[in-house]
Amino acid sequence: MSLKVAIVYNHPDNKYLEIGEARAEYAVMDEVNSVREALSALGYSVIQIPLRPPLESAATCLATLKEEGIDIVFNLFEGFGGAPETEAEFAGIMEKLNLRFTGCPSAALKLALDKVRTKNLLRKAGIPVAEHQVLQPESLKEFKLAFPCIVKPMAEDASHGLSADSVVYDFPALEKQVRKICRHFGGKALVEEYLEGREFNTTIMGNEKTRVLAVSEILYTLPANMPKILTFEAKWDEKSPYYIGTKPVCPAALNDSEQKGIIRIARLAFRVTGCRGYARVDLREDGRGKIKILEVNPNPDISPDSGAARQAAAVGIPYQQFIAKIVRMAGRY
Repeated sequence: MSLKVAIVYNHPDNKYLEIGEARAEYAVMDEVNSVREALSALGYSVIQIPLRPPLESAATCLATLKEEGIDIVFNLFEGFGGAPETEAEFAGIMEKLNLRFTGCPSAALKLALDKVRTKNLLRKAGIPVAEHQVLQPESLKEFKLAFPCIVKPMAEDASHGLSADSVVYDFPALEKQVRKICRHFGGKALVEEYLEGREFNTTIMGNEKTRVLAVSEILYTLPANMPKILTFEAKWDEKSPYYIGTKPVCPAALNDSEQKGIIRIARLAFRVTGCRGYARVDLREDGRGKIKILEVNPNPDISPDSGAARQAAAVGIPYQQFIAKIVRMAGRY
């Protein structure tokens, strides 16, 4: 008898239409369809469950799934638009119901939403991170970093809120960008030192034992006046200069020492932040070549053209097997 798997995901909404970033929300359906096809080919009995607010209805849905004998929830839920905290809350509901589910536990998902707390935790563990501070329009006078800086939303993924204007070189530009981010993304902005070196990311899989997949490098071939960052356009707008001038290379061209250094830091960051199942770690060199953690991303995109799938393929794990591994790790923590 085949295992019953429920793919649960958030139904796309229009939260990001105002700032022209709705495409990322609808891309989730590509991920859902690809995962469903892989699971079906593996012989699982699969159903799809799109979730809409409020979260209470999701709790009712999960309780029903448990009564119906669902064996595993394939968790692709990323939180409702405007309420990113619901991603962790949803995982917490599954934990209380003793449901097996893929990906990271609620504690890791909650931690990832607090980028400052995450950075402080990593730094305490001896893992280098970019210098940073949290600013609001009324606290701009407390700015203490050196220019250039990059201004980011506090609790977003998929590069929401990142554009060429995110890198600022003077105080007027900083003020303008902080006000913009605070207006659209929850009232606070994360300001970091801008790291000028090479950029890498890698995916870690596992529970007690972990495996670091291939390391990718993001190569930028952009005009001199465009900062080398992974903007929203670089991921989602195929006609933009950022999309054209931003390419992942996997595996990255690294010597043995560089490779081991990135793997060591990524694995440690995965453990320190309480990730399980799978997560992506983003890293970048500063101007002196020192690697620092940018972010830890639990439950990243796992569609066939994602970095995670590309890194798995580079170490000999085809997509269907990649999805099978994620299922086998579900709930074993």
